[in-house]
Amino acid sequence: MDSLRVPELFGVRGKNVLVTGGARGIGLMIASGFVANGADVYIASRDAAACDDVATKLTASGPGTCVALGSADLSTEEGCAALARAFREKIDAGALHVLVNNSGTSWGAPMRAHGEKGWDKTYDLNVKGVFFLTRELLPALDAGSREDDPARVINVGSTAGLRPQVFPTFSYDASKAAAHHLTKKLADELADRRAEGGASITVNAIAPGYVPSRMSQQLATYEEAKDVLKGGIPLRRRGNEKDMAGAALYLASAAGAWVTGVVLPVDGGFLAKL
Repeated sequence: MDSLRVPELFGVRGKNVLVTGGARGIGLMIASGFVANGADVYIASRDAAACDDVATKLTASGPGTCVALGSADLSTEEGCAALARAFREKIDAGALHVLVNNSGTSWGAPMRAHGEKGWDKTYDLNVKGVFFLTRELLPALDAGSREDDPARVINVGSTAGLRPQVFPTFSYDASKAAAHHLTKKLADELADRRAEGGASITVNAIAPGYVPSRMSQQLATYEEAKDVLKGGIPLRRRGNEKDMAGAALYLASAAGAWVTGVVLPVDGGFLAKL
């Protein structure tokens, strides 16, 4: 019965966790949740100074630790390979228990002005970056996987990938839908790789609703945002760090070991509202 107690069922103490885009926004919320529960967290983003500052503060707060891996451009295959190398250099055993693919970007413009740059920017990071980083870290995830505790990949999607936004974010919405579909594809691909010398890895996605961040602040410039915030969220509040961290901790813990291929909306009921 000890395995059903909360510390064992939902605990992540001692796990190695890599969170991309972990220096701010939802990535920081998730990284903070893992550190607060005893995990050893590694963060990366384009802003190396911000990563260093966050790592110092989170480690001081404990009981887990946080290590900055520095600047990372995950919009390219080369950048993903470089981050995987940086992680392996920090970890002697090379074991990664949880990968959180959180780095993402948005783009908004009227259809007539929504050019190729916006499509390339969102798809390079939001879709291709998820695929290439996961692929590059497969050996580390294999090393961190156990028969009753598989390694985990958690992709951060968006409710915009499940229901198009009222804003002119054409490429962003489509990229998040693609990321959700890629999550399901990878879940099937990585569920059992023993025949090729690999391990079992679960792959799931969190689809946040309106959570205050630098990215979501950009939406506030649209007139339609007032209606979304006023009446579009049945639970009548925005998301917070407990909501984001809680979903990630569930998927990374023993409680989520038999869950894969799921896109979990964490949105205050937004998608349920007709």
